Amino acid sequence: MTCEGADHAAPAARAVQGTLEDLGTPLADVAFVVVDLETTGSSAAEAAITEIGAVKVRGGEVLGEFATLVDPGGPIPPFITALTGITQQMVAAAPRIESVLPAFLEFARGCVLVAHNAPFDVGFLKAACAAQGYPWPAFPVVDTVDLARRVLTRDEVPDCRLATLARHFRSTADPRHRALADARATVDVLHGLIERLGSLGVHSLEELRTFAKTPTPEQRRKRRLADGMPDAPGVYLFEDARGEVLYVGKSTNLRSRVRSYFTASETRRGIREMIGLAERVRPIVCATALEAEVRELRLIAEHKPRYNRRSKFPERALWLKLTAHEPFPRLSIVRECRDDGAVYLGPFGSTRLAEEARAALHEAVPLRQCTQRLTLRLVEQGRARGCVLGEIGRCGAPCEGREPPEAYARRVEAARAAMEGDVRPVIDAALLRIDRLAAQMRYEEAAAQRDRLAAFVRAAARSQRLAAFTRCAQIVAARPALDGGWELAVVRYGRLAGTGTVPRGAHVRPYVDAVVATSETVVPGPGPAGGALPEESECILRWLDLPGTRLVEVDGEWTCPVHGAESRREWLDRAYAPVEPEDRVRRAGRPLR
Repeated sequence: MTCEGADHAAPAARAVQGTLEDLGTPLADVAFVVVDLETTGSSAAEAAITEIGAVKVRGGEVLGEFATLVDPGGPIPPFITALTGITQQMVAAAPRIESVLPAFLEFARGCVLVAHNAPFDVGFLKAACAAQGYPWPAFPVVDTVDLARRVLTRDEVPDCRLATLARHFRSTADPRHRALADARATVDVLHGLIERLGSLGVHSLEELRTFAKTPTPEQRRKRRLADGMPDAPGVYLFEDARGEVLYVGKSTNLRSRVRSYFTASETRRGIREMIGLAERVRPIVCATALEAEVRELRLIAEHKPRYNRRSKFPERALWLKLTAHEPFPRLSIVRECRDDGAVYLGPFGSTRLAEEARAALHEAVPLRQCTQRLTLRLVEQGRARGCVLGEIGRCGAPCEGREPPEAYARRVEAARAAMEGDVRPVIDAALLRIDRLAAQMRYEEAAAQRDRLAAFVRAAARSQRLAAFTRCAQIVAARPALDGGWELAVVRYGRLAGTGTVPRGAHVRPYVDAVVATSETVVPGPGPAGGALPEESECILRWLDLPGTRLVEVDGEWTCPVHGAESRREWLDRAYAPVEPEDRVRRAGRPLR
């Protein structure tokens, strides 16, 4: 009876199975290999793998695990050791990647590869295959970061880091930057996401991979917001129902750029959330791409949209100030440039960089570092407070009268010259210390000195370049447009005051005169920034540096100091090249001599 029943049921069973095959491979039948790597850095071209961990699962059942340390064939940076706990001693006896890679490829053969931030792990595996001469097996790949961004909301999880998702899905594994532990945690995250996807109608591998490539329902519903966008350069503002600006962007083609926000190519989680809140997109057509870029910066600084990540708080920029109008000036870190006769260096993006630049300058010119208000009367009366720097010879101790005001004034003038023009004294002093520390094999201390010097050189180059540019009362420039005409820009004290275009074949002079006559009046400001935000002036400078740009008029002297920091740009590139620590220190020194 059992056999007969089975025979009669066979055709029906085959028919049902055929329908399932048409729908795709059920997720319960798919073998996933969840992999995680630890490496010596973030670039597959320059770093190497130190550990591979992988877990093979199917239908919620663990089929096997793969875990091994890998000898990277080079040093492991100290910060990587601090992050992962993998030391040089641990990998000394480990197999090399040429021995590990074939075993892993065999372990993963025929499976779907899963990783948290898959481009990182797959990128290293592809690079290893290429280096060893193995063809990449072209695994189907699933990225749990991308899935989480599409499935989970900001109310459920604040971010899509592995540790956050592991807690959300109550993973029994603790992700701790070790390959196998992180792979186990990713397995639990994958299963949690698949469970959520089931409620969205995703039940097969094909549906899973398609889901990761399709716009969200919210993106499809809001496509109407892109209707009517002009085919021109400009700025666009996403606004909510109350008119609050959520996001500001720019493009050379407003229509195509705004439409892209409602396609599968837009995978940023925050932007997708923003689209859900947006009720309108307001375009602002600009004459040129430069005007669009500058308007974007100004609008972001004005509205501070919650979904823009950069340029929101230009007022938070830091400056290194050499004080004025006091007998014994000092270097201080401030947030504002004032018209007070002081010298300013910057801007800096963080307090750490400002402090490093100040330390480099102090090493070359030992100005006082105390914050007390030091007057001649206090010094003459012996009521000023001394400090340990004076006792060890790192300061001339003007507070104790050991250094007269005239001698201290010469130090101040040297600091002023280094900040405004000749950076050689600071560089020479730093190189002497770097060479001495390198000779003593104290490479970490030498690298710290190099970082201080680099912070000063970068800030001085930026400051001197801005100061030279913003001193000019007016610069009129033109560059070829794509349609064969010209793009015009009028810049006053570093601020874009007007833009325009010249049609192809037209005489340029009347258009230049018209743009100049209708341009904004700009009042020069204090410090290197002049009459504009530093980021705006740097944006204009990049445009002026483009091939084909021509200067029409320059009202003022646009020059940079001969021995300024701008000439040391090549050294910065060489100093931070990916080489051995001792070689990096030596290479940091040579080009500056």
